[in-house]
Amino acid sequence: MNYATLCDFVNGAEGISDIEGKAASGSGERAGKRASIKFVSCLCQRVYCFASMPKFFIKTYGCQMNERDSEQVAHSLLARGYEQVAHESEADVVLLNTCSVRDMADQKALGKMGMLGRLAKERPHVVFGFLGCMAQARSASLLKDLPHVDLVVGTQKFHRVADYVDQLVAKKAVRAAVAPYQKRALDDLRFSIVDVAEEAGSQSTIRDQQLRPRQATAFVSIMQGCNMHCTFCIVPQTRGAERSRSINEIVSEVRDLVSRGVKEVTLLGQIVNLYGRHEFPKIDNKSPFVQLLEAVHEVQGLERLRFTSPHPIGFRDDLIDAISRLPKLAEHVHLPLQSGSNKILKAMHRAYTSEKYVDLVRRIRRARHGIAITTDIIVGFPGETKGDYRQTRDLVEQIQFDNAFVFRYSPRGDTPAAGMPEQIDEHVKEQRNHDLLEVVNKSNRWILERLVGSQVEVLCEGPSKTNRARLTGRTRTNKIVVFPPSPSRLRGNTSVGQGLPRTGEFGDELVGDLVNVRIERANGFSLYGTPLLE
Repeated sequence: MNYATLCDFVNGAEGISDIEGKAASGSGERAGKRASIKFVSCLCQRVYCFASMPKFFIKTYGCQMNERDSEQVAHSLLARGYEQVAHESEADVVLLNTCSVRDMADQKALGKMGMLGRLAKERPHVVFGFLGCMAQARSASLLKDLPHVDLVVGTQKFHRVADYVDQLVAKKAVRAAVAPYQKRALDDLRFSIVDVAEEAGSQSTIRDQQLRPRQATAFVSIMQGCNMHCTFCIVPQTRGAERSRSINEIVSEVRDLVSRGVKEVTLLGQIVNLYGRHEFPKIDNKSPFVQLLEAVHEVQGLERLRFTSPHPIGFRDDLIDAISRLPKLAEHVHLPLQSGSNKILKAMHRAYTSEKYVDLVRRIRRARHGIAITTDIIVGFPGETKGDYRQTRDLVEQIQFDNAFVFRYSPRGDTPAAGMPEQIDEHVKEQRNHDLLEVVNKSNRWILERLVGSQVEVLCEGPSKTNRARLTGRTRTNKIVVFPPSPSRLRGNTSVGQGLPRTGEFGDELVGDLVNVRIERANGFSLYGTPLLE
């Protein structure tokens, strides 16, 4: 029995007994039959044991959209009996969900997969895969330098991942078992699966949620793709054109999440406030996005509603009005600026001026008292002079953002900006990045220090990552707050003066709850306080 015949047997078999039966009927000579039956029986036992509880590991790079896509993939694998593990060394399936917004993100994922090549040699049955934006952009080329990669799945095919993994797990188990009987290596690019094709309706496939115990917050994907074509951005190539889910689908998902204990939902989209503009009509002069906000706002039991990431041009009067009148909308807007220079904004194809941006900030702050505004800024875009950068710096000082993500411009292939003249030296980019971060951090510290002595509402998300004896959560303005468990809720301890519990000693009563916390100090990017007694 040769390798091809064995694969045909396994691929066409309904179970172990079927494989053994096929081997017996097809092995020919009596002596060969006994040997084949023994070999295939051993092989089948190995495949059966492996498939009984395969384990998977997913590492996610990039934005909240990628996090949500990974959650969907994890849900689909868990539903088939796979077990999720915390480290790739424990896994039978290793998936990297990738980002292509900046070159560094690409290199991190490629470097990680390169290091996993050693694991592939030690454990040849393990399935390795790239998912997401870099997979979409690079497609089958990823297989050339990384021959151990078995799977490349693009941004419109996350719902297919479980099917592909099932196929690869079965085939690789067979290949690993057959390897000792082969003279040639098993690397064969024809064995790998690559699917980066477009698929109609893919925006509605990111809909299932695998919640942790007492999970308080969740992301809900409302659309895919982007039609804006900013000259620095690869997203239209990797995510495709704008496609939106229906309002009823989204509301149904939110209702399900709330029924399972979620109190805060963040609506996700590449340009989230342009949701539905090509599919759904305005009603009473309200955009589809405002209609969606109103519908989700009506879900009973939902405490907080957020959305990210919007575009300044999507903030029309109806959205500003919604911010002023929908109390569940949290007091936080992430509003990408990108540059304070009108010349650079035009070169970026951003469709607004710095003056319009400042006016928009003023309107948002007037609509909702105390609202926090954060932003994204790119320094070192092609053609950015000292004067252009100074305009950006001055605007950041003027607006006083609560926080900002500052990025050095990173050329991306197949984007107009990558071929523009006057590319900026990396050393200059680094200087401007460092300088602008100092400005941002100064305003952030000032805003946090103003909160010391105040009382804030915090949605408790669980133990702090840096100190398991403390809890952490976020305010309505998206500030991180760290605090001890409430003395009034400690098991067997209702008096304030008996001290704090040891790590893990407190109960989970506060996790998932809205807690009033008195802020006592600010440090770095976090606030620290004490929960108020009931």
